Amino acid sequence: MSTTKPAPSARETELLELAYAYSLSHGLADLSLRPLAAAIGSSPRVLLFLFGSKDGLIRALLARARSDELDLLAKISSEYDEPPGLEVVAKELWTWLASEEHRPLMNLWVEAYGRSLVAPDGPWAGFARETVDDWLKLLKAVQPGKDSKAAQARRTGVLAILRGGLLDLAATGDADRTTAAVLAYLKD
Repeated sequence: MSTTKPAPSARETELLELAYAYSLSHGLADLSLRPLAAAIGSSPRVLLFLFGSKDGLIRALLARARSDELDLLAKISSEYDEPPGLEVVAKELWTWLASEEHRPLMNLWVEAYGRSLVAPDGPWAGFARETVDDWLKLLKAVQPGKDSKAAQARRTGVLAILRGGLLDLAATGDADRTTAAVLAYLKD
């Protein structure tokens, strides 16, 4: 018996994209199926049928958000013939993260990351760890001497400054100050 889930139907894909757009502006913490369904032209029953449960829908939305994150990482990786170095990639990542147009996705990411830490057995399970692993993998791929303890510490520090800057930016909206802090760290 196969345990792989069949490919989503066109309607499931359409509703997931609509629900994702909704979650970017409304978040996931207080997600209620009725208002979501009404906003995206569906019904709670259809959403439950397609995603199995509210938790299943949240997992699908988190996977969709992670897909955007992975697309960014792949795009940055593909722009170079040779590894450009940790600082160059980190600066590009920060430019993308700090962009006003990406703020809704970053706010959703912050929410999911935090929920994954405080509700590790729910639909958020593993989100924080997976995203740390994703980013460290990208940073390692562009870093010279990537297998040394010093290189591991440096990319962990870069990840920490990017995440800390992102949290501070999300809290204050002060892109100038947070960008200056991130870039000052990356010069060292």
